[in-house]
Amino acid sequence: MKNLLLAVFLLFFTAGCASRMTTKYDVAGEKAVLPQEEAPHERNSLEWWYLTGHLKDKGTGKSYGVEYVFFHFNPTGNKDYMMVNVAVSDPQTQQFRYDYNYAKLPSFLPASMPVNLELRKQTQRWTLTGQEGRYHLQARMTSHPGTAINLITKPSKPVLLHGGTGYDQNVAMNKVGYYSYPRLTASGTIEIDGKPHQVEGDMWYDRQWNCNMSGTKDVSWDWFSIQLDEPREELMLYNLVHKPTGKKLGGGSHFSAKADNTHLGTSDFQVENLAYWTSPTSGLRYPSKWRVRVPSQGYDLIVEPLIPNQELRIHFYAIFNLYYWEGMCRVTGTHNGQPVTGNSYVEITNRREVKKARQVVEQTAEVTSKAK
Repeated sequence: MKNLLLAVFLLFFTAGCASRMTTKYDVAGEKAVLPQEEAPHERNSLEWWYLTGHLKDKGTGKSYGVEYVFFHFNPTGNKDYMMVNVAVSDPQTQQFRYDYNYAKLPSFLPASMPVNLELRKQTQRWTLTGQEGRYHLQARMTSHPGTAINLITKPSKPVLLHGGTGYDQNVAMNKVGYYSYPRLTASGTIEIDGKPHQVEGDMWYDRQWNCNMSGTKDVSWDWFSIQLDEPREELMLYNLVHKPTGKKLGGGSHFSAKADNTHLGTSDFQVENLAYWTSPTSGLRYPSKWRVRVPSQGYDLIVEPLIPNQELRIHFYAIFNLYYWEGMCRVTGTHNGQPVTGNSYVEITNRREVKKARQVVEQTAEVTSKAK
């Protein structure tokens, strides 16, 4: 599961609308039904289509990281919204570029297949099309001219239903739909400073829905996707902390080289923070190196960012900034005592107290009300 950054976004819109959030239109079954779950869920409280990956220039071998995500949400059941984030990490120059956009939709997003998501920013059109692991991603940043992605993916491993059913009761303390294509073969073009690079590599795709209740808790969130080179296995791990009480909750999945799916509970893995990085922009302090152990699967790993500063700032209207960290990381360590390497993407959210964010939301609502 990902992105509690949208929790505050939902609170923002809820305050502005002076309405209550609702899960009335959320859908929850005993098992995710594919490919139907790929399509938008009409008037869903919060859902997303999320891709991250490590790609290499075919000519030079230089590495690049990509994050691309579409969010669809309807916090009150009355109005549909969409948001898109795109980020490119360049470890060679230690540069991290990102852009985003959000908008109210003119009508409810239909539950149609294949997926066909689109937002525009200035003269640019950002799109995600396809289904079942075969996607086409196109975006050109306006905040960083000369930076763009144009990628095509196909699955090299089967779909992974988290929790064994594609529904996880523990994620964000409510029933959330969640599945992944944990290894997509990707190829295409990344443009940096106006120069195109022909790239190829592996991406990770997350599909989640029914996520609005993640905004009702004072929760911090760390999420890991790990793709190991040999054995060709994947790990998804998350840790939640309820900050007022200190209560912790974790979960995840291990996906073997033969595509065997093993659910991991809170006690099945340990994540230890080994170092920290403080943002010069937000002043927030993030973990920046981790020891990840999964004893039942024989893993003892070190996960470390390739660029310390992969913090995103989402700016809403005049007074509200939201920060979170998500970036490409390297993986080293051992599997059953033997050396292993791999790639990872890590997301860290809600490092600022949610109570403070709510105060900003309430102030924004008061300003909006007086303006009316």
